[in-house]
Amino acid sequence: MGFEVIAIIGLFLALIALFTLFVTVKQGTIAVVTVFGKYQRILRPGLNMKIPLIEIIHSRVSIQNRSVELEFQATTQDQANVNFKAMLLFSVLNQDEETIKNVAFKFMDEESFMTALVRTIEGSIRSFVATKKQPEILSLRTEIVLEVKQQLDHTLEGWGYHLIDLQLNDIAFDETIMKSMAKVVASNNLKAAAENEGQALLITKTKGAEAEGNAIKIAAEAERIAAQLRGQGVALFREEVAKGMSHAAKEMESAKLDSSFILFSMWTEAIRHFAEHGKGNTIFLDGSADSMKRTMQELMSIARTSTIVEDKESKK
Repeated sequence: MGFEVIAIIGLFLALIALFTLFVTVKQGTIAVVTVFGKYQRILRPGLNMKIPLIEIIHSRVSIQNRSVELEFQATTQDQANVNFKAMLLFSVLNQDEETIKNVAFKFMDEESFMTALVRTIEGSIRSFVATKKQPEILSLRTEIVLEVKQQLDHTLEGWGYHLIDLQLNDIAFDETIMKSMAKVVASNNLKAAAENEGQALLITKTKGAEAEGNAIKIAAEAERIAAQLRGQGVALFREEVAKGMSHAAKEMESAKLDSSFILFSMWTEAIRHFAEHGKGNTIFLDGSADSMKRTMQELMSIARTSTIVEDKESKK
């Protein structure tokens, strides 16, 4: 009877040993084995053997990428509260035995590690934000991520992990600050619109003044040219009259006639022209003999001067 009991117990123990002799490690994880609480070795994915009842699987370390979402608040240098929503992506540094050993025994449990990781990320971001002012934060998303990565890389490597990516999905201020920012943006837009309108009006006025100035210059130049042409025309008319009178005087002298007859004829023709085309205007002329004689002498003097000038020109 006693022998049968011993046999049954032995068989039972053998079955237990057989079932605990083999252990399966899932893909993407590495098992950490201890003997009486002391680290012994690691088991990689697949079917592995261990000493029953002596070697114990202490923990299974995931070597896959892991993510965690964070929500926290930070305060800027000018005392503005900023709400962050972030996504953290991290993984075990590598599959080396020392790295896996470090990951397995660095923290008491998984919860302690996650707490330390989250608080470290939050602390890095808060310390960076505390050096910046509220208007700068929204434009510093990339700089915040780079700063956090730079500060955390060494720390996480000491824990056996590395930071793959940090995404700041949302950066928001308190409702009061958001309303004030909206007002500032609206006022800046109105200011920019007013400045643009003022610049447009200034350009319009300037261009109008330039066009008016150019028009005045063109008109003045045209008037100058017209006056010059009128003067030239009058000068040519006078020159032709003088030449005609000189030629007529020569003809009368060759015919042995008094050249003063030409001047008298011109005098009477002028009086007749005044009478015909005066249109009611009154013109006073001195019709005395002395006045006519004096006028005739002046006209003959002009005629003689024109003759002398013409002779000089012909000799040249």
